[in-house]
Amino acid sequence: MRDRWIIIFILLLTGSFLLTVVSAEMPPMKSEKYQVPSEYPPHELGEIVRLGRAIVEQTNVHPLSKEYVGNSLTCSSCHLKAGTDPRAATFLGIATAYPAWSPREKRVITLEDRVLNCFMRSQNGMRPPLGSKVSTAITAYITWLSSGNTIRMNHEKPLGPNHVRPLKLRTELANAKRGATLFSNQCADCHGSEGTGGEAGPPVWGENSYNTGAGMSRNDKLAAWLKVAMPPDETNLSEQDALDIAAYVNSHDRPEFVLEEHLPEAKQLGVYRW
Repeated sequence: MRDRWIIIFILLLTGSFLLTVVSAEMPPMKSEKYQVPSEYPPHELGEIVRLGRAIVEQTNVHPLSKEYVGNSLTCSSCHLKAGTDPRAATFLGIATAYPAWSPREKRVITLEDRVLNCFMRSQNGMRPPLGSKVSTAITAYITWLSSGNTIRMNHEKPLGPNHVRPLKLRTELANAKRGATLFSNQCADCHGSEGTGGEAGPPVWGENSYNTGAGMSRNDKLAAWLKVAMPPDETNLSEQDALDIAAYVNSHDRPEFVLEEHLPEAKQLGVYRW
């Protein structure tokens, strides 16, 4: 019996030593840096990435993308600074999450799917063809912004590592009447007193804004984004402020989302060249 306990003690001691050695050789993973790469890729790939950024910034007027947009918004209307703002629906690191499970579509989607679905919802337009230059350029640009980061495909939702975090407040605490006052005082200068937009800001309701299928049409989503994005570079809204403004903005009319109206003909769903 004594010999048995000696053996067990030696095994435990050896195990503890090995665990210490392994722990010393395998330090915990460091948090990753998500930043804009310093250089564009060379040759034609770099040109496509540059084109993608141009389309992101000028989506509703760019010659290649304007036919697919049904309002006055650009990708940068929500993804500030062409998606390089680290907090406001950033593109930094987002490509590492795809392919990802999408509860809304009830299937695994690619980054390209996600991009094209935004044309139907946030931009109230037509879904560009898979593999088209518009699709390829935007996806290449967003992927470039994840250069050097570790792939961590998301099995729960199509969200990247720096996605906008939800508010702690419950949405039923929203006060649209208070939101109207806040909007008039803090938002109207850029977005217009009637929400129709201007030189400094896009329309936030009406026929030229996002439709009811867009994520921003949900008070919780819009409020979480407002909290970290508005006013640009001078964010000062409390969670209650953001929720109240969201409720006021989304109390107005906007285009109704009907999926079939935003899909191209079957022969235009994809593009293949050789």
